[in-house]
Amino acid sequence: MFRAFMTLLYKELLRFWKVAAQTITAPILTALLYLLVFGHAFDERVHVYPGVSYTTFLVPGLVMMSILQNAFANTSSSLIQSKINGSIVFLLLAPLSYVEWFGAYLLAAVIRGVVVGIGVLLVTVWFADLSFVSPLWIVVFSFFGAVVLGAMGLIAGIWADKYDQLASFQNFLVMPATFLSGVFYSIYALPPFWQDVSRLNPFFYMVDGFRYGFFGRSDVNPLLSLAVVAFFFGFLSFLALYILKIGYKLRH
Repeated sequence: MFRAFMTLLYKELLRFWKVAAQTITAPILTALLYLLVFGHAFDERVHVYPGVSYTTFLVPGLVMMSILQNAFANTSSSLIQSKINGSIVFLLLAPLSYVEWFGAYLLAAVIRGVVVGIGVLLVTVWFADLSFVSPLWIVVFSFFGAVVLGAMGLIAGIWADKYDQLASFQNFLVMPATFLSGVFYSIYALPPFWQDVSRLNPFFYMVDGFRYGFFGRSDVNPLLSLAVVAFFFGFLSFLALYILKIGYKLRH
């Protein structure tokens, strides 16, 4: 059984690594462009934390955004491709439990998300004066952010029957939630109504908690952020495991 799990994990890692120019290099370049454009435009105009430039404030947000988006993309794209090209049948026939499916897909999503996140950090850190006040918080929120979006991507990949449906899920849910999570701003720069709306966005707690690990400052208590993220991980994991167990849209 463990060999089957490792084989599926290896397959998922190889799938994104063989096209690293698209799956790793491209999102790193995108994040760098965001930093250059927004940092140049607002560095002298926007100050979120005392003594922290806007460019420095922006870097952790871009790192976390890259982790989230790529963790989601890894599981969702893999499943929709397997369903459309028919190779999903080989996984269904393999001696794999639904728990092993879940674990292999999520672990691959975490690895891709973290690899891209590290890459973004390495190319953007030269433009910022970063500190690492609480490295443990950085690691914890990196992991939880990646597994939450990995689980969400798994659910989306199983639900979608074609690429258009998956694109709709990403364009109308994941992308807006990511951009409205405080990556580019503090929620306290918003009117009170939109501050309350932002607090309903679980992505906000992932970004805010992750940023706390760098600066020791955040818009909300990091323990609250961790509790919210852990709750969503539990909920999405339960849902993903359930639909894998019943074979929803997998066994026809």
